[in-house]
Amino acid sequence: MTLTPADVKQLNALALAYMGDAVLERAVREHLLVNGMIRPNALHREATNYVSAKAQSLIVHTMLDNEFLTEEETATYRRGRNAKSGTVPKNTDVQTYRASTGFEAVLGSLYLRGEHDRVEELLRYAIELIDSRKEATL
Repeated sequence: MTLTPADVKQLNALALAYMGDAVLERAVREHLLVNGMIRPNALHREATNYVSAKAQSLIVHTMLDNEFLTEEETATYRRGRNAKSGTVPKNTDVQTYRASTGFEAVLGSLYLRGEHDRVEELLRYAIELIDSRKEATL
């Protein structure tokens, strides 16, 4: 299902983040399985390296610093970042949590508009960034 850009703009930023969370989670799971990870406990533990608020905050700040996001994507990020979720993050600070929500909103917005090539581009960037960070610590 694809929505028009106008329809997507009408959605609550937290709804966009909800969709973006699912998009990121699916991509990370696929990445881990394709790369030979099969034990469920290890899969979950490894996936958190990519989908945690801390990882997503790192990803989106790197994208912003490198001007990887378009103006419209940056506006969507800000909208998601500034949305009041009403929940308190358990394992991170509020700024990190909000940045990750903004990143998820960007993914959700692009996905719902049917911009799947751009979604894949952002996901590839995100996964490669986290992979390179992991390799650097080995």
